[in-house]
Amino acid sequence: MSNWTIILIVAFFTFMINLTETLAYSMRYAGLKSKQIAISMSFVTSTLLVSRLSNMFQAPLLGKMVDDTIRIGSPAALAHLEFTFRMVLVGGFLGVLAAALLTPTMVKTFELSIHSFLRIGSLPRMAGMLLFSPRRWGKLLACLTRPRLSMLKDISLKRIPKNFLILNGIVASIYSIGVLASLLAGAFLPDMRATAIQLSGIVNGMATILFTLMVDPTGARITDQAVHGVRPAADVKSVVVYLMASRMIGLLVIAQIILTPAANYIMAITKLI
Repeated sequence: MSNWTIILIVAFFTFMINLTETLAYSMRYAGLKSKQIAISMSFVTSTLLVSRLSNMFQAPLLGKMVDDTIRIGSPAALAHLEFTFRMVLVGGFLGVLAAALLTPTMVKTFELSIHSFLRIGSLPRMAGMLLFSPRRWGKLLACLTRPRLSMLKDISLKRIPKNFLILNGIVASIYSIGVLASLLAGAFLPDMRATAIQLSGIVNGMATILFTLMVDPTGARITDQAVHGVRPAADVKSVVVYLMASRMIGLLVIAQIILTPAANYIMAITKLI
């Protein structure tokens, strides 16, 4: 398999990871519209299976890139590896952009899926009926919606915590570079690459803490308030749109900026160990 083929495959999996993880944001709005928040949140886990599978297939290809770079052992090869990782991050940005364009369609699709699940009670059976029953294809096709600027007319930042959105962009950028930074550090320290690769957790750990304590609870609070009529439903729609926007900025700008410093940070910790 050629080098460029591997790069394209890795970029595709990164695209799919960010596509599915970003579409999970729209599940909140679908849950609000259907009044089934608990079911919609359980659907998030099912949707993220695509992300987990993409990670599983992507990991050995990233490892091969590092092994090939170490085998060549030249500064040019190391520079090419870093450039490749930056292209992979662009693939992630494109996944978020695609998710944003697909959101109107996916909100309707998720809403249809939630109502179908309430009737059928089995996710595998429901998926089979929706995908393999020709008479139900019309319902799926009816969900296709072209994104229009007019859909953003009730979007507002007034009632949305700004720190929450900033932290989401930071968290997205850290998650996107955690493994890449550790692999890059391993390429620069080939004799200690196993240690460097295992240290991806010291980068991703910060993102996990921020997401668990600051980002996810705030999004859940806004959604629950909208369900109980304390906030307008448009606030949840605004949250979905601005979470996607902050994730785009996180992958396209912040991740590109912090990739090299994160790799240097992991190399410093590796040497200390």
